[in-house]
Amino acid sequence: MKRFLQILVLVCSVGSHALVHAQSTAPQSSSPAPTQPNPAPAISPDQENARKARAIIDQGIQALGGQTYLTIRDREQQGRGYSFHHGTANGGGAIFWSFTEFPDKERVELTKERDIAELYVGNQAWEITYKGPHPIEQKDVDDYARRRRFSLDTVLRTWVNDPRVVLLFDGFAVAAQHPAQQVTLINAQDESVTLYFDNDTHLPVKKSFSWRDPVDRQKNLEEEVYENYRQVSGVMAPYNLTRYFNGDMASQRFLNSVTINQALDEAMFDPHSGYNPNKAVKPNSKR
Repeated sequence: MKRFLQILVLVCSVGSHALVHAQSTAPQSSSPAPTQPNPAPAISPDQENARKARAIIDQGIQALGGQTYLTIRDREQQGRGYSFHHGTANGGGAIFWSFTEFPDKERVELTKERDIAELYVGNQAWEITYKGPHPIEQKDVDDYARRRRFSLDTVLRTWVNDPRVVLLFDGFAVAAQHPAQQVTLINAQDESVTLYFDNDTHLPVKKSFSWRDPVDRQKNLEEEVYENYRQVSGVMAPYNLTRYFNGDMASQRFLNSVTINQALDEAMFDPHSGYNPNKAVKPNSKR
């Protein structure tokens, strides 16, 4: 009997240790922790500023005609132009016809007879008279090329699509007596241009850019003011344009007509073609 009790105690002791070991090694069941949604990435102040600048530019392009404006192939303008020296008019103005084929061709015809023309093709330029074509001075070609590089059409058609261009919203301003929103674009060459868009119409009312003279190293400021917009074949065109140089009025253009996408004669952009505007036959045009 005594031996039976010893065996019983030993069995119970082993069973107790086995139960404890089983409990300690058994996998612990626990309910999974609730998953937290990933927070949206924070937008930096610089990104928000660039996004606002882009929205203002896109709004301006839409006001100008959207895709119709961006895909203009050619344009004719006819009007009268005036030049100024230190803000004082030189003479009574001159009638002109201007023909542009994007991206880099322009022909400007002068006088009522249209017998003097200035022709710009890429980085070359000629003056054409009854004596034939002769090259325009390089300084004048450089000035024209600079204005074309900073032109409103080039900025809105080319600069804004370059991922290297930085967009900055500069805030609200008054431009050409219009409450406006101001946006600056800076390209990879560290060149900048500032655009002003009317608060109500969203149309561009002013553009400005600066450059340093390669000779005297002085900084120059050029500005353009756009007024009297009219609709032409689904595009809003400014019929009045005023250009300023270092704060002084440099030139004015008052347009009488604007025509777009009329399939210009390629001969007018060839200085040696003998093109005569008075004998040219115009195709059907859109006005």
